[in-house]
Amino acid sequence: MLRTKALAAVACLSCLSVGMPAMAAIQQTVTDASSTAVAVPAPSQIHAIGDAWPAHLEVLSMLGAGAKVVSYVNVDTPEKRPWLAVVNPQMKQASPAFTKTDVNVEEMLKDKPDVVFSIVTPRMRTKLQELNIPNVQLTFTNFKELEKTFDLTAKILGPDAQKRADDFNAYLEEKLQQVRSYTSTLPESKKPRVLHVVHFNPLTIDGGHSLIDAWIKAAGGVNVAEDVHGSLKVTSKEQMLAWNPDVIIFGGSAMPDPATRASELKALESDPMWASVNAVKHHQVYINPNGAFLWDRYGAETALQVQWAAKTLHPEHFKNLDMAKETKSFYHRFLNYDLTDKQVNEILQDLPPKTL
Repeated sequence: MLRTKALAAVACLSCLSVGMPAMAAIQQTVTDASSTAVAVPAPSQIHAIGDAWPAHLEVLSMLGAGAKVVSYVNVDTPEKRPWLAVVNPQMKQASPAFTKTDVNVEEMLKDKPDVVFSIVTPRMRTKLQELNIPNVQLTFTNFKELEKTFDLTAKILGPDAQKRADDFNAYLEEKLQQVRSYTSTLPESKKPRVLHVVHFNPLTIDGGHSLIDAWIKAAGGVNVAEDVHGSLKVTSKEQMLAWNPDVIIFGGSAMPDPATRASELKALESDPMWASVNAVKHHQVYINPNGAFLWDRYGAETALQVQWAAKTLHPEHFKNLDMAKETKSFYHRFLNYDLTDKQVNEILQDLPPKTL
C-alpha cells in the first residue's frame, strides 16, 4: 500500500514537470588566463561588473556590457581616459576602486560587483576571494590571445556578447590579412627599423614577446628592441643610439601634453643625442593615435593600430587606406558611437575630446 502511494506521488510529480522549462543555470565555470577554474554567475545573473584592467573596459563596452561597469582601475577616470567616457557614459558613474594590482575593499563592499576582470595578479585574486567575488584574470601578448580574451569575456557575458566578439575577431583577422598580404612579401632590407617609446625619463620602450612587437612586425617593420623581452622596459640612451631606428613612434605617455608636444618634437632636432638618430634626421618621428584606449597597447583598437602603422611605415603602398574613414566605421560598428570628422581627427592626433 505504501509502495503504491509512493509510486503515485512520483507519477504525479512527473506529470507536473512535463512541459515545464528546465531551471536556468545560476552559474558557470570558466578557465581564465592563469589556468584557474573560476565559478562565475550565469550571464542573466551578471548585473554589475568590476574591471581592474584598463584595456579591458573598452572590451566590455564593445561586447554590450559597458552600462554594467560599477568599478574600474584608477588610471581610467574620465579625466585620464576621456574618450572612453565619451563612448561609455557609465564611466562617469562608476568608482575607481582598483589600482593595477590592488583593490579598495570598502569600494568593493559598496559597489558589489557580480564578477571582476583583471590582469593576472595573485594579490588581486586573494583579496577578492576574501570578499567572495569571482575574479577572472586575463592577459595576452599577440593577436590570437587577444581574440581568446574577447571569446572568454563573451562566454561570461552571454550569446549577444559572443556575436559581437565573433564580429570583432573576424574584423581583426580580415585587416591583418589585408596588411600582411603586402608586408609578408617584403625582404628584411625593405622593412624600416622601428623603436616604440613609452616614456622619456627614464627612457622606456617595448621589446619582443609583446603586442607592440606583434603589430610592428605585422605592419612591415622590424622592432629594433625585439631582443628585449616584454613591455615597458627601461633602456639606456646609449642603447637607443646603437639601435639607431629609422622610425620612432611615441606613445601618448611620452608627450602627454598636447600644448607642448610640437615644441618637444622640434627640440629633438636640436638635441645632440636625438639629432644623430636616423628617425630624427629624416623626420620619421610619430605620435601614436589614442582613443577609448591606447591604440598601441593591449586594447581592442590594436585592430586600427596595425592599419595605421602599416600606412605610416609604407605610405606608398597603403596610400588608399583612409584611416579617418576606418576609425569612424570602427567606432560605429563596435562601440555604437558615431564620431564627427572633428572627433576622428582628435583621436588620430592623440588629442582629448573638446567636451565630455
